Amino acid sequence: MRILGIDPGIHGGLAVVEINNGAAPQIVDTIDIPTVGVKAKERVDVLAVCKWIETHRPDHAAIERAQAMPKQGASSGFKYGRAVGAIEAAIACSGIPMTIVEPSRWKKAHHLRGGDKEGARQRALQLFPTAHALLARKMDHGRAEAALIALTINGGAT
Repeated sequence: MRILGIDPGIHGGLAVVEINNGAAPQIVDTIDIPTVGVKAKERVDVLAVCKWIETHRPDHAAIERAQAMPKQGASSGFKYGRAVGAIEAAIACSGIPMTIVEPSRWKKAHHLRGGDKEGARQRALQLFPTAHALLARKMDHGRAEAALIALTINGGAT
């Protein structure tokens, strides 16, 4: 089964994880959320998201529930909400069933706390050692979180 994991937002990530009974899960591919525009006009490139999803043909999608962040301004909150909506629309238009995952659920499954972005990347590297090239940079935490979110659909962390 192929699961699309999504760390939503302009600077989030997408990951497709292959889960087969009895075998260790494997990352098929992962990317940063594709965007167009710059600064205040930056937005999700919905067509690029749809094409990437079509290329990998996942069976199900898991997206982290979007929520307002403390001390987040109205403008950045609106930009984040637009990005999440665009990603959810791309998934819906692709005809893939989607599950919304609470942040606390997937983080608890992987023994992570709060906003520990580097901890999530390190955990993903432990679970997916052959995907090191896809998660090599510190800024790949969105990709790593997407992969960990995908594992949540299969009943929790391995």
